[in-house]
Amino acid sequence: MTVLLETRNLSKVFDAFRALDRVNLAIHDGELVSVVGPNGAGKTTLVNLLTGLLAPTDGQVLFMGKNISGVGPVELAEHGLARAFQLIQIFPKLTVAETIAAAVVSRQKKHWRLFSRLAADDQINKRVSEVAGIFGLRHRLDTVSAVLSQGEKKLLDVASAFALDPQVILLDEPTSGVSTADKHTIMKTLIAAAKLAGVKAIVLIEHDMDLVAAYSHRIIALSEGQVLADLPPDRFFADPHLIETVIGKRRGH
Repeated sequence: MTVLLETRNLSKVFDAFRALDRVNLAIHDGELVSVVGPNGAGKTTLVNLLTGLLAPTDGQVLFMGKNISGVGPVELAEHGLARAFQLIQIFPKLTVAETIAAAVVSRQKKHWRLFSRLAADDQINKRVSEVAGIFGLRHRLDTVSAVLSQGEKKLLDVASAFALDPQVILLDEPTSGVSTADKHTIMKTLIAAAKLAGVKAIVLIEHDMDLVAAYSHRIIALSEGQVLADLPPDRFFADPHLIETVIGKRRGH
């Protein structure tokens, strides 16, 4: 399988604290890989390194074989790696159409001053409608983001990242704050949308072990800044010591 995203001896030190210590991982074409671990394991630092928000102290992040360490999320999106950033929390007064359009415009490198100008651009409108349709949000295009249900807000967050046409997408707890009944619906929608959009791989940062077990091809467990395990779900959940170390008593809660 083709390696899309890779880290080599990736380390990050903040003053005297080593948040990540020589982490090696690889994400292949066609995979959904979950990254799990207790608080303080290094998950957030890893995400920020993978998406260019932080530069590593040592080691490399490679995307499609190219060193992308610390390039920043904007340039990274141009390469084909996107992260769901929860834009609706930043721009709650924008409509669903405007939120998706902002991502489409940034992808197309078009410059505009007012959202009213978007109405004149049929190409943008067509793409906005396509993305909204993939996520079941087409009937909500004129709705202000702030009044969406929590589940719809999550879908819109990810739809904005999908609008960047990524080859790999990183989802950081995409169902947090959503009712248990809606979590699987959202995950199934995200996975189906990824296939429709041509996304080649998904990296999922998740603490809900039921979701991790249901949808992962592999599970990478972090503990104290190091990779503790990199296993398929059946082997991961068959190891009681590993589960206790990484998750404690959180499964099913």
